[in-house]
Amino acid sequence: MTAIKPILSAMLRSRSAPILLLFQIILSVAIVANAAFIIHQRLGLMDRPSGAAETEVLSFKLYNYGEGMDLAQRSRRDLEILRALPGVKAVAPANMLPLGMSGWMSGFADGPDPETAKSLPGMAFYMGDEHLVDALGLTLIEGRNFIPGRIAQGLEDTSEPREAIVTRAFARAAFGEDSAVGKRVYEGSTLFTIVGVVDRLQGAWVNNDDIENSVIANININGSGPFNTLVIRAEAVDHTFLQEAIRAALHKDDARRVLFAFKSIADYRQRAYSQHAMMAFVLSAMIVLLLAITALGLSGMVMFNIERRTRQIGTRRALGATRGNILGWFLTENYLLLGAGALIGTLLAYELSQQLMNYFSLSGLAWQYPAMTVALLFLVTTVAVVIPARKAAAISPSIATRSV
Repeated sequence: MTAIKPILSAMLRSRSAPILLLFQIILSVAIVANAAFIIHQRLGLMDRPSGAAETEVLSFKLYNYGEGMDLAQRSRRDLEILRALPGVKAVAPANMLPLGMSGWMSGFADGPDPETAKSLPGMAFYMGDEHLVDALGLTLIEGRNFIPGRIAQGLEDTSEPREAIVTRAFARAAFGEDSAVGKRVYEGSTLFTIVGVVDRLQGAWVNNDDIENSVIANININGSGPFNTLVIRAEAVDHTFLQEAIRAALHKDDARRVLFAFKSIADYRQRAYSQHAMMAFVLSAMIVLLLAITALGLSGMVMFNIERRTRQIGTRRALGATRGNILGWFLTENYLLLGAGALIGTLLAYELSQQLMNYFSLSGLAWQYPAMTVALLFLVTTVAVVIPARKAAAISPSIATRSV
């Protein structure tokens, strides 16, 4: 403690460099802590499971053309052909795909009267048949799947009662701890009965607050028009081979069709999170750059002080200062700057976090991130200071007796 006062005095006599480094440390703590927090959030979002068997599921779009074509019959025939392919586990029509960045959003209410009914959480609105749960690789945890033959053929088909399979997240958000199976919900005046619950199925938009809320309705809209979307789950993960098999089988049956947009759910995931991945990369590079600049600044200050205090260091060595004393001198300078910068930088980090919360709806900064940032700066700057400080500690006492 007795050495701190002369160290502070020495720093104040040449205050420009320490002040600049202090500002650098303050900014580094504030920016690195928030950047690391944002990176962790983005990586957490990217790690969320979609609920689908992403590597097994291949989707594609199909356009039928030609005069006098029965589109509904053609759609049924396509499903039969694809289900007969070797290695195929399930095939289903679909109107949207997990993480597909396009699809349907809707909302249920607990009654048909808009004036008295309570709105339920928003959700992604999937439509398909009894094969869609298996085709996406979903896990049914309660209730049952759709019954074969009880699938509405198009939005206008009212011959079959509307049923729904919901995700666990939607069930909890809408009904709390009560079982969702058997509950009746309404989309406008249309009644849906919830018959099953799947563990997880994400919607199409990764930034949507309701991404975990999804509903599958027993409605097949394929065959209502020339454009269809199909989902195939196969044992083999060689999607190139499967794609060629699909093209060959369907074109052999009838060449009057165009097949395009072959993508796995894993492909959709990569595209959906591409901006998150880029942000994480840029922020990581910025963290490395800030830490490197701070370390170089401290190292440069020590090297400058060594040149400026060479005779002073030699005199101290002649008066009995050990190499450890000299090394400790420079480390103490570093830790004083780091301590002041860490304190002010942490306060600035929380203020910056508050602004990010207000403007970008981010969650508040956790205390662990400033703490980890300070610890990392402590390690990095210690290494940056020790290397040149060892040179100072090696100065011979005889240097004090040399003339200028």
